[in-house]
Amino acid sequence: MSDSSTGIDRDPDPRPIDPDPPAESLRTRLWRHAFNLLPAYRGTGGRVDHIGAAWRYVRVRVPFNWRTRNGLGVTFGGSLYGALDPVYMTMLRRTLGDEFTVWDKSAAMEFIEPGRGTLYAEFELPPDEIEAIRGALSPGESTDREYDVSLVDEAGTVRATCRKTLYVRRDG
Repeated sequence: MSDSSTGIDRDPDPRPIDPDPPAESLRTRLWRHAFNLLPAYRGTGGRVDHIGAAWRYVRVRVPFNWRTRNGLGVTFGGSLYGALDPVYMTMLRRTLGDEFTVWDKSAAMEFIEPGRGTLYAEFELPPDEIEAIRGALSPGESTDREYDVSLVDEAGTVRATCRKTLYVRRDG
């Protein structure tokens, strides 16, 4: 099912969290701790739980607590988006390297059901994604890439989805 106003696919099928994500390296473990200490990210209430050694997998958790709950007793939408916002951009910057510029261009968030518990999001870059970007861009060229991510509860029920559009340019 797709929402015509946002173009985001509304997939009602549960998406359980991967119980066996790719292993972290010492470097990505340190990045995870640094990410969670960054004041702008810490203020969202979200936490990065796991970063795969190759930066192709990241798992984020948004706990349901006084920092993330709104006046109606459900998870605050700003916390949900804030926890998702920098992840795909950071993943691409880390995997593509310094010869590429990566910026967020736009985002569309759809709130499907109120969250009343801890929510999780898993970000994945397909194995061929980085090579596709490298192969498609000559120095000075740019492209836009779209990525979808869902926030799910413990049972895997999708509570919100986000489509991120990123600008990628190969520097001269």
